[in-house]
Amino acid sequence: MTMSVAIGDLTLSVGTWNPTRHPEQEFCYIDLSAVDQTSKVISDASFLRGQDAPSRARQLVAAGDILVSTVRPNLNAVAPVPDEYDGATASTGFCVLRPNPEKVLSSYLMHWVRSPQFIETMVREATGASYPAVSDRIVKNSLIPLPPLPKQLRIATILDKADALRRKRKRAIELLDSLTQSTFFDLFGHTSDDLSKWGNFIPLSNLAEIGSGITKGRKLNGQPTRQVPYLAVANVQDRRLKLTGVKTIEATESEVARYRLHTDDLLLTEGGDPDKLGRGTLWAGELKEAIHQNHIFRVRLKTEAVLPLFLSWLVGSPYGKRYFLSVAKQTTGIASINKTQLSEFPTVVPPIELQRKFARLAQAVKTEMQQLISSSSNAEVLFSSLQHRALSGQL
Repeated sequence: MTMSVAIGDLTLSVGTWNPTRHPEQEFCYIDLSAVDQTSKVISDASFLRGQDAPSRARQLVAAGDILVSTVRPNLNAVAPVPDEYDGATASTGFCVLRPNPEKVLSSYLMHWVRSPQFIETMVREATGASYPAVSDRIVKNSLIPLPPLPKQLRIATILDKADALRRKRKRAIELLDSLTQSTFFDLFGHTSDDLSKWGNFIPLSNLAEIGSGITKGRKLNGQPTRQVPYLAVANVQDRRLKLTGVKTIEATESEVARYRLHTDDLLLTEGGDPDKLGRGTLWAGELKEAIHQNHIFRVRLKTEAVLPLFLSWLVGSPYGKRYFLSVAKQTTGIASINKTQLSEFPTVVPPIELQRKFARLAQAVKTEMQQLISSSSNAEVLFSSLQHRALSGQL
């Protein structure tokens, strides 16, 4: 049976310094935001002069160290320090683990601190309701299964290969995701000048019916109602629907008829973060019946000259986002559009055959994407299974 040891018994001490005492010296700084929580790598370190150093810039790291964020441990912001960041300065918001090479391999320790077992321990030990955090002591006092070094190497090698497969799947999905947009740009363009070659710009309201949705808290005056699923802003994402947690609302039959979604309705949110203006997707009848709330616009084409898929990509393109930003009402960090501004959205109508060509290509990409996502899900399951078995001594 593999024994468990406190992480602190397997690590070496880490040096510190105070950059502000060297005001003109430039140094590489790794703060908490520099670690990508998904890929578990340092992705955005910065270069500062000593006089500009934040008070948390203190810990000197070396290649092979493991950075473990001590804040919001549920997010598991952990990363190894690669050769390029040898000698960099890390925030005191990290617990820096420097493996003792005679006792534990850096790669094995890295796999442990990203494991569900380690995350669960940190979450359980965290304090602070609004800003949960753990101390370096808690991290170093937590236990890690410690097989002999040769077995650590074998486990780390197996998990590295499984992780590499998972990353390749994700990268392929990212590339495919950008292919449809690239195809749209190639066929139609993405600036006003590019799009103007397709003729005069037409207000969207000339081509489609635009409607808002049902309002919560309205007076029903005793009318008979029934429960019906309705889409809120959180359900409408950029080019996709998030249908987990769809809520229901009491609505009259006339309201259900008025707000019921039809296949190929384009759903757009009225506001939020400025970079999310124009966020929306097409409804494909994912639920047997659904309506939408008043913070979501429904765009229903009334002409066969425009394909819903083309309109969806036009509205969500950089051209569409520039338009919405130019007309939106903006307050601190929030931007919103109204029905009038959406109705005036300048739309172009390229030849229908070109739109159909785009639709065929987009559908082919979507089919390939679904297969890759399924494959990626299998890779995730494989990695999770291998990780559990490896770190619990079953390999």
